[in-house]
Amino acid sequence: MRIGELSRRTGASPRSLRYYEEQGLLTSCRSRTGQRHYSDHEVERVSLIRRLFDAGLSSRVIASVLPCVETPDDLGVVDSAFATMARERARIDAEITHLVETRDALDGLLQTNSRHRAELAAAPETRSA
Repeated sequence: MRIGELSRRTGASPRSLRYYEEQGLLTSCRSRTGQRHYSDHEVERVSLIRRLFDAGLSSRVIASVLPCVETPDDLGVVDSAFATMARERARIDAEITHLVETRDALDGLLQTNSRHRAELAAAPETRSA
């Protein structure tokens, strides 16, 4: 199938599909005229790639775990993919912790600003005209 058909079947844009190929996540055969042709197997692969991106993984990390799909019976490959995904989960947890701390700091600033605004509103008019 050509790139437009793969796009329709997977919901991934042709641009995304070209990016996946550029990153080594997807392969195609080329016709004599240079058009990309994909197998039916690539529909499932694109679906998996999209799920991995949705899980917050980068194309570099996805490339490192995809061998698990190609050799699912190789315990070493499966263990490596698991370890990579566990590290990524830990990285995401650290980012969440940092974001919560950042939000809490901003909440403190908002509270300070709210108190200051309330004080200004309650104070007698001292502004010059």
